Amino acid sequence: MVGDLNTSLIGTTVHLAGWVQVIRAQSKIIFLVLRDYDGLVQCVVLPEHEEAFSVAKKISQESVITVEGIIVAAKQAQSGFELQVTALTVISAADPQLPIPVVEKSENETDQAIRLDYRWLDLRKPQKLLVFKVWTHLEQALRDFFIEQKFLQIHSPKLMSSPSESGAEVFEVKYFDKLAYLAQSPQFYKQMAMAAGFERVFEIGPVFRAEPSFTTRHATEFTGFDFEISFITSHQDVIDIWSKAIAYALEQVKNKLGKEIQEHYGIDVVVPSFPFPQLTMSEAKALLAKKNIENERDGDLSPEEERALGTIAKEQYGHEFVFVTEYPSSVRPFYHMRKEDDANATLSFDLLWKGLEITTGAQREHRYDVLKKQAKEKGMQESSIQDYLNFFRYGCPPHGGAGIGFGRMVMLMLNLESIREASYVYRGVKRLTP
Repeated sequence: MVGDLNTSLIGTTVHLAGWVQVIRAQSKIIFLVLRDYDGLVQCVVLPEHEEAFSVAKKISQESVITVEGIIVAAKQAQSGFELQVTALTVISAADPQLPIPVVEKSENETDQAIRLDYRWLDLRKPQKLLVFKVWTHLEQALRDFFIEQKFLQIHSPKLMSSPSESGAEVFEVKYFDKLAYLAQSPQFYKQMAMAAGFERVFEIGPVFRAEPSFTTRHATEFTGFDFEISFITSHQDVIDIWSKAIAYALEQVKNKLGKEIQEHYGIDVVVPSFPFPQLTMSEAKALLAKKNIENERDGDLSPEEERALGTIAKEQYGHEFVFVTEYPSSVRPFYHMRKEDDANATLSFDLLWKGLEITTGAQREHRYDVLKKQAKEKGMQESSIQDYLNFFRYGCPPHGGAGIGFGRMVMLMLNLESIREASYVYRGVKRLTP
């Protein structure tokens, strides 16, 4: 692969395969830039290699080729070498009329909707490929961290007999002679694992939300990261382990891909310090009021308020992250535990990164009678969640956990304009292809 080439190989013969990114043809010399997963290399085709020269004269941009040649020193090349081609074969010729350009400056990129129509071509750009290198290393780092902490990985079902959260934003699917629902979250099954005595679990998998949202941060299908842990004393235990996981994962990404991220996106990955700043919801609202940010909804945060809190965290704490805790029970699910001294407040939190929510978590209510009471207060039919309630009838430890949007983390790390850019193939209200 291109990444294996270096000046120590000057004078040796190598074989490469990849895509033709750039063609510069002159009368007596043809320059090709070959691209593979690992990078770019300049190739030079001379007339003395008649067959290769003949093929190179007819080649189209983005064709898939194999080349054989000798690595030679080249001061004009950034790498200090280039490939002098002795043999060239076209494996798959590209249509000369590309529907979108693969080589273009980010500030002049083709309209996003068109690029998403031809996503497989859009992803050929090295900076787009980097998004998924980041995704891979971020996911690996989080998996490594939680496994080291003795968490088990689970894979919960995505077809459910009842919605996994209260509310109507679910996809219904025909399931033989009845209706099923696509899971909005693995929440119930994470808690089942706590009742089963697994104590520590995590899951990485698809999440489905039938939200009619057209924002830059929403998708109807996305990849979630979830974890749950038993024998906690409060939601602060969940906050602590997630803070450590984030710092570890960002450090790993920075170590492995920091230079590439700086090269393609001009960003330094910041590894956060401990502890992450925290504000209760009432404290957050008070700070926002001082900044004259409109309170659009009591007990919850609007996108404008989230952005403002991101600025406050950076200015006052020198931190990209801030936890907002103690959301009111009116805006939280029935299974969030409530404070002993204030039944209107929950032991819950959201984590904002650069002014955008990436995590929702809480200590869960594990007491059977209390759960039934709280579900009834939310207007839920006990019969619809009886299977879930049964998890807590035979002994279940105090526990808590969190759900995280992977795409949002990648989007924020690279300062991408939209969750669409962080999705391999995006699914939204009006997009079901390719």
